[in-house]
Amino acid sequence: MPAHSRTPQRVFLVRRIAAFAFVLLVVVLGAWAIGRIGDPAPAAETPAAAGETTAVAAPTASAEATPSPTADPDPVVFTMVTAGDVLPHATVNRNASTGSSYDYVPLMEPVRPWIENADIALCSLEVPLAPVGQAPSAYPVFGAPEELLSSLRAIGWDGCATATNHSLDRGVAGLVHTLDVMDSLGLGHTGTGRTPEETTSAQFYEVEKDGVTLTIAHLSATTFANDYTDPSQYAASLHALKADEIVGLARQARADGADIVLFTPHWGQEYWEEPDGLQQEIAATIAASGQVDVVLGGHPHVPQAMAKLDGGPDSEGMWVGYSMGNFLSNQDERCCTISTATGLLMRTEITVTPDGDAKVTGVSWSGATIDTDGRQRLYPIQSLLDGATAPELTLTATRVQGRWDDLASVMGTGNYDPAAPEADGAVVTVVTR
Repeated sequence: MPAHSRTPQRVFLVRRIAAFAFVLLVVVLGAWAIGRIGDPAPAAETPAAAGETTAVAAPTASAEATPSPTADPDPVVFTMVTAGDVLPHATVNRNASTGSSYDYVPLMEPVRPWIENADIALCSLEVPLAPVGQAPSAYPVFGAPEELLSSLRAIGWDGCATATNHSLDRGVAGLVHTLDVMDSLGLGHTGTGRTPEETTSAQFYEVEKDGVTLTIAHLSATTFANDYTDPSQYAASLHALKADEIVGLARQARADGADIVLFTPHWGQEYWEEPDGLQQEIAATIAASGQVDVVLGGHPHVPQAMAKLDGGPDSEGMWVGYSMGNFLSNQDERCCTISTATGLLMRTEITVTPDGDAKVTGVSWSGATIDTDGRQRLYPIQSLLDGATAPELTLTATRVQGRWDDLASVMGTGNYDPAAPEADGAVVTVVTR
């Protein structure tokens, strides 16, 4: 048997493999072509014009963020402190004497926080200064040294009511000198004047705190002069108290921009613990007008009760403190009555709403009592009741308790607030007139 040759079979196998490879190549190329045909054509790029930039849009959130609600602004509360008569008797002056001058600040130092921390503090200046070149004098014809005013300013008072029965004790010269010195110290004043217009005009104060400005107009007037005649005869210099005129002046003050009107009358009977009929009549007339926010009086030298009368702005009532008693004096139970030894530090709360409306939202009181044997220091009575001591203090616990019992019997304790105001950076501007 001839042997079979191997060469023809290997050629056939090679051809079969080549054909299979060709078919596989065609299939792969076809699939690739089909895929390319299905792809979207790339977008033509448009070149940016020279100098232009192409903005890229920020991705859009699936839902817009809800802004946080803005809290409504809070009302701003102002504190106004007022006090009774500044009445420097001879003993007061002796205790303030430094030998070559006078310094009344140490006498008032224990009550400084009530005055200095108030947003505005307004005193009741009972007496004029002695005219230039004349010696100071005390009761019965007062003429204080200039240092009385600089001391009042240093302890924190911003201004004072000046219409009293003693305003002309040292004549027109003393009255004018008083106002000149007050102006030089930046102390406001109302109730006396160098011209008839100044005498009856309100003293404006602008009190700024927490971005809010409160405008207060202060008026004062007296029912009598020191000779117990009609003070109208001194109308050019001393404001005589007539209820209808006060109403008109208060209305004008509001028209001129006042948010709050304070009236400090010098009225009533010395040492009476109850207001007399004239005080009540004047207060009722003023309250009914709706033009005055609060009335805080002086002259009786003893505290008299507070009352909220019908009327007032927006018919929401008007607070009256008929008498704040004494502030700085030499009167106590040994010369006069026990009530003369203790006076009121009145605190009026004024609230300004976010829309700018201002109103009196509270009136409270605390007490200060004088130690005539202890260097004439004036102490907050609550601190003494709580057992506070001082090197100069001579008042016994029994005397302090007796004074407190008398004070509480007149005032009640419903509006009692012995705490001093907290300092909060208010700025007071005395408006020049």
